[in-house]
Amino acid sequence: MTWRQLIESWTSICDFASPASEQELASAEEQLRLELPVQLRRLLKETNGLQGEYGISLIWSVDRIVADNLLFRSKTDFRQLYMPFDSLLFFADPGNGDQFAFPIQSSSIRRADVFVWNHEDDSRTWVAPSLEKYLEWWLDGTIQV
Repeated sequence: MTWRQLIESWTSICDFASPASEQELASAEEQLRLELPVQLRRLLKETNGLQGEYGISLIWSVDRIVADNLLFRSKTDFRQLYMPFDSLLFFADPGNGDQFAFPIQSSSIRRADVFVWNHEDDSRTWVAPSLEKYLEWWLDGTIQV
């Protein structure tokens, strides 16, 4: 089953984008100095970003993944306010300032788990065991932030 088929089995309220190219994905990995998680890479090859109801970014585009992660890791203000972001790969947000992320360990993503970073208290909380469950649970209301 493709990602699109899976997502459409959960909801009809999603906007799919054109697929990301292999070149875009390779460039992102080079800029981030990190291999993207296999599930995320496969999803981006089907849709370069995924929007849900009310324009909520369920999955960012490759360009936004790169831009936001580089910004969060380099912005001086963030360094003074928050713990370092080098241990997170942000890929989506619920529209309230928080960010969804994969954990980075020893310069790679070794776990499929998804966490949410809370912008108000700088906490990082587990929300799903995989990208698939993150999408399913976000769409059915199991995940609430």
